[in-house]
Amino acid sequence: MQQAQVHNFLQRYFSANDSPILENGSGHLTVQLSIELDKLLMNRPFYWHYLEKTGGVPQPMQVTFITDQHAAPEGIKGEQIHFGSPRLRQLFHSTRDLGGFIRLYEQVQATGQSSLPLHPWLCLNAKVSFQCDRKKDVLLSLGLNLIHGQIVQNFFDRVSQKNLTPKIPDFCFTLTPLIKVQSGLIRMQKMVRTYAENEDDSWAKEAIARMENDLALLESFYEGQTEKPESYEVEKQALIEQYEPQIHVSIINGGMFYLQQQVFEAHSNK
Repeated sequence: MQQAQVHNFLQRYFSANDSPILENGSGHLTVQLSIELDKLLMNRPFYWHYLEKTGGVPQPMQVTFITDQHAAPEGIKGEQIHFGSPRLRQLFHSTRDLGGFIRLYEQVQATGQSSLPLHPWLCLNAKVSFQCDRKKDVLLSLGLNLIHGQIVQNFFDRVSQKNLTPKIPDFCFTLTPLIKVQSGLIRMQKMVRTYAENEDDSWAKEAIARMENDLALLESFYEGQTEKPESYEVEKQALIEQYEPQIHVSIINGGMFYLQQQVFEAHSNK
């Protein structure tokens, strides 16, 4: 996930949760948090408890996030945020509570002489974690057209460029899906699984090699002992758990997007 994508995610996250963006500059943005997000993100339980007891006027915090330290103005103060940072993980996790599923419509200008059809697109955002003694997270965003079945990668990036609204625009109508949502989810889950299975496995082989080296070193410590102590088994199991390659897939969120566009042209991920 590039820093430009992090910046774009922050814009959409706070706008969708009633937290106005006060300043959206190069490499940074300043946000006026809503009461809900202040309670959720800023860890001020005593402040909010005091206000509830006294009936005081709430003053949610303003926060500046720096998404690109080199592009941000010199001397700006704020919280640096990047892929893998605790704050960004917190925001990703909170989306499950704030909006695990969303329904949006493309804002199109209809003439009124004829109604415009909007195609149903099912979106699935998932995280694939390749984990051993090191960890690599990959975000996948897939979109499936529920009429003809096209699956689009990087769907979130593409749809974020469109003007979306929670209400269906005037003189528009939605096409009835030919593919059921449940069937669509199964298709995209299989695609995520295929991606994970086809990923270069050199990281796993290297982890196993490091594990074997450490296990050999452990054996040398207890060499010559006919009966190894309990500590040997504990250390051996700890090494296996530390290095053992694992792949975890988690669903971040999803949504239904009704778009005028029927298909998306294939393009490079670069």
